[in-house]
Formats: sequence, C-alpha cells, structure tokens
Amino acid sequence: MIDGVLKILSGKWSLPVLAELVHGKKRFNQLKRSLGNVNAKALSDTLKHLESHGIIQRQVVFTVPVTVEYSLTEKGQSFRAVFHEMGRWGEQWNQE
Repeated sequence: MIDGVLKILSGKWSLPVLAELVHGKKRFNQLKRSLGNVNAKALSDTLKHLESHGIIQRQVVFTVPVTVEYSLTEKGQSFRAVFHEMGRWGEQWNQE
C-alpha cells in the first residue's frame, strides 16, 4: 500500500508542490517562484505526474495571455491531514 503512495509522491518536487497548493490555486510562475530553484521542465513534469494521478487539476483561464491555474483535487485535498501530521511530528522531534 505504501509503495503506491511513494510512486505518486516520487520525485524531488512532488511534496513541495503539494505543500504550496494546500494554500490554494497557483499559476505555474507562482509555483516556480515559490519553490525557488526548480527549473521549468522539472516543475512541468511534476505537475503532469500529479495530474495523471488525480492529485491536482489544471484549469485553463481564458485571459490575455491565457493562464493556467493548478489546484488540489478532492483526492489531493485529503492529503492535508498528512501534512498536518507531518507538521506535528516535526514540532515534536525537531531539535534544531
């Protein structure tokens, strides 16, 4: 069971992208800026991977120029509880 989760969350940028999207919709460039040193290809690949697993959704907004927003699906929203528990664990055991 955990193997399936690890396949979905594999990759260096999956968790950081999800952590950003927990706070709401973001455009590609907003994600890129928020994540710092991610290159465009790595971010694009990560977004496609998460979308293919139903964790995030991509919505085209017909503006000039056209923009694309990414957000968590219901399946992705359910991951909030995992982030909450990771935060609690970090607070308890982080000695730095």
